[in-house]
Amino acid sequence: MNKIIFIASVLDPRNKFEYVEGALEELFGEEKGKKINVEVYAYMNSLFGEYLIKYSTESCPQSPSSSTSSNNTSNTPSGSVISVSKIRTKLSLKKQKEDNGSGGAKSELDKYISEEQEPFSEEFDILSWWKTHAPRFPILSELARVH
Repeated sequence: MNKIIFIASVLDPRNKFEYVEGALEELFGEEKGKKINVEVYAYMNSLFGEYLIKYSTESCPQSPSSSTSSNNTSNTPSGSVISVSKIRTKLSLKKQKEDNGSGGAKSELDKYISEEQEPFSEEFDILSWWKTHAPRFPILSELARVH
């Protein structure tokens, strides 16, 4: 089964992983449901990582003239050139890995998942919710594709 269907449910703040985990256990049984839930969580982290790379790079726009400037590049001992945006992306990914591995700061995804679910109501507007919370969850809001 395609895991992206479960990601859509995780991105609904009324559901998150609590609903997905329960649904998977109901559909596949407790043991297999938990195994699939772990796979969905790993897939969600991987997808989030891809969006983090894409949108953290785009958050550092470079004009064509500035990309050749000495302020935006650095020579390494081997003589290759590294752009500032690549360095920032690598530092951002490194920080995310450190945050995920430590008991301290959490990634944006972990913060979203750990927060309380929104109460279920028929009037709930998920698009408005993501627009309102986009400043807190900029990468996840890109993943949810709400502008």
